[in-house]
Amino acid sequence: MIRFGEEICTNLDAALRREWLETNGIGGFASGTVNGCNTRRYHGLLVAATKPPVGRVVLLSKMEETLIIDGRRLELATNRYPGVIHPQGFHYLKQFRLDPFPTFTFSVDATEIEKTLFMVEGENTTVIQYRVKAAAKVQLEIRPLIAFRDYHSLTRENGALDGRIEQQSSQISVSPYAGLPALYFANNADEIESTGHWYRNFEYEAERERGLDFTEDLFNPCVLRFDLNSKPKATIVASVEPHNVSGAEEYREREISRRKDDAQRSPVADDFVSSLTAAVDQYIVFRGEQKSVIAGYHWFSDWGRDTMIALPGLTLPTQRYDVARSILRTFARHVDRGMLPNRFPDAGETPEYNTVDATLWFFEAVRAYLAYTGDLNFVQHELYSVLSDIISWHVRGTRFGIELDPAGLLNSGEPGVQLTWMDAKVGDWVVTPRRGKPVEIQALWYNAVCTMEDIARRLGDESARKRYNNMAALTKWSFNRLLWNEKGGYLYDVVNGGPPDASIRPNQIFAVSLPHSMLSPERANQVVSIVEQHLLTPYGLRSLAPDDPQYRGRYTGDGGSRDGAYHQGTVWPWLMGPFISAYIKVNAGSEPARRQAEAWLGPWKDHLTDAGLGHISEIFDGDPPHRPVGCIAQAWSVAEVLRATVEDIFGIRPQAAAFSQGTTLNQTVKEAIGQSAAP
Repeated sequence: MIRFGEEICTNLDAALRREWLETNGIGGFASGTVNGCNTRRYHGLLVAATKPPVGRVVLLSKMEETLIIDGRRLELATNRYPGVIHPQGFHYLKQFRLDPFPTFTFSVDATEIEKTLFMVEGENTTVIQYRVKAAAKVQLEIRPLIAFRDYHSLTRENGALDGRIEQQSSQISVSPYAGLPALYFANNADEIESTGHWYRNFEYEAERERGLDFTEDLFNPCVLRFDLNSKPKATIVASVEPHNVSGAEEYREREISRRKDDAQRSPVADDFVSSLTAAVDQYIVFRGEQKSVIAGYHWFSDWGRDTMIALPGLTLPTQRYDVARSILRTFARHVDRGMLPNRFPDAGETPEYNTVDATLWFFEAVRAYLAYTGDLNFVQHELYSVLSDIISWHVRGTRFGIELDPAGLLNSGEPGVQLTWMDAKVGDWVVTPRRGKPVEIQALWYNAVCTMEDIARRLGDESARKRYNNMAALTKWSFNRLLWNEKGGYLYDVVNGGPPDASIRPNQIFAVSLPHSMLSPERANQVVSIVEQHLLTPYGLRSLAPDDPQYRGRYTGDGGSRDGAYHQGTVWPWLMGPFISAYIKVNAGSEPARRQAEAWLGPWKDHLTDAGLGHISEIFDGDPPHRPVGCIAQAWSVAEVLRATVEDIFGIRPQAAAFSQGTTLNQTVKEAIGQSAAP
């Protein structure tokens, strides 16, 4: 449980920087700040996924709440308007906690009112409840404020909105615009009054900081009045479908039970691991009948790269093997020309395939699944032919110049296209093009081929096993010859026929951290040392060394400025997972190494009570004090920190990784590259 008292709740800035998140398992969410003041266009009490898990629209933005005690009106809401905070309900907020969902406690004299809200799993439904403790006569007025717009946009007062409400018994509904779902409010109010007012010029400070439009108007269709002395709770069920308000308690108990079950999946009795385990569930969503992963909240959908990187940490240490199978099945069915989708667009259009690494991370996700489950039957019947076809496409060539060269290394890239995870683009400017042979792509390719060799061996496919063995040997030899920077003692970031890119970036860590590594122990140790020296921060690895002339230490400004810094020094928490795995590996899993890794994770425990509560942010500034920025909750950040903590620090893993599994520089190399080319 995360809890804040008055020192945070009544401190405007401290409360605004802390954001809670509720999700519904189909891509919808609710989110806001500790004091209820919306600071983002993405904040809202019901952000519905109309084409699960995408097509998200902000239906219900917030509630304006007025507490009436013996005729005295007290405003509980907090809003930012031009030049003023009004009302200032945060002065009455005495406590906020996640227990297990957001709970706000307001206190006025001898009266205490507790507000809770949660989303219902599998539905675009949010339940909001109020309970009062008072000796005086207490009434509550609720004014819903609606937006009804795409969650990337903002709305302004307009004449097209239909502000009429329809009322049937204990339920009202609004249908402001054609083409969007109706919003239903099941409630136990004593009185409902139609209003039809616009609240103008809400200011969203986080959007202002991002250099985006930050002003919005919201519409109030009605006011609901409750006599809190005559009933135990005031309840509103906001949903895209009709509900009976009497079902709210059943929903509540069901959600508490479900979340308790999820928390019990923690693989070790450790508070930090338990917290990350609880966060896992909020990223796993349905796509049709199968599962997928939301890359991050608030604005990402399900991306292939993020999903494959996050899959092991999200599903395997917590024994969600059925979810892992479903995710692998989802993406296997969308493989096209040997490539995994990079992302599924928000509006539900055709998937995009502009990535070189998502497909290669697919192999690592399959390998990890096999290591944990031994489920060769699933891999054989649903994945093996897909994996084999992917290798074939990469050998002969597929989109965007992705093709294996005669030296066994994987080429990729075309002008104006960003294919690796360092994918920022501003207009026509690809910030880090990395065309040619990026270091992590070679590491992932080698790991994929070795994984296929192992699967072929297990399946008795001897001809395929030999073929993959030969391919891996050639890749290993060429990699060490072309990508090792002898003078610097680390790996080049990219080679492409011209001068190699000697920038010190974190991409080289994967040549050590992946289970199948091409490096000798000595070289692996050098890579880890260089990365630790130049890139390690308390919150992950910088994307570029600070002494590089291209380094940008602050992720700030408008979209172009932020994208220009995204991979030019910004810290990425998810990279802490591979770094810890590599560090533990080069130190042979020693106890001092594990203790050091545990110490590095110390700052994360405090971070769980900052920014996105209970989650790990997408990125941090490269310069101290490493301010959390980007998304407040990122799947691969949570997943990789969880995976490394469980597998490498606690040592709970299905099998030990070695520096080089499967292929060595022996006669196989001569068979693959010929006697004359052998080193």
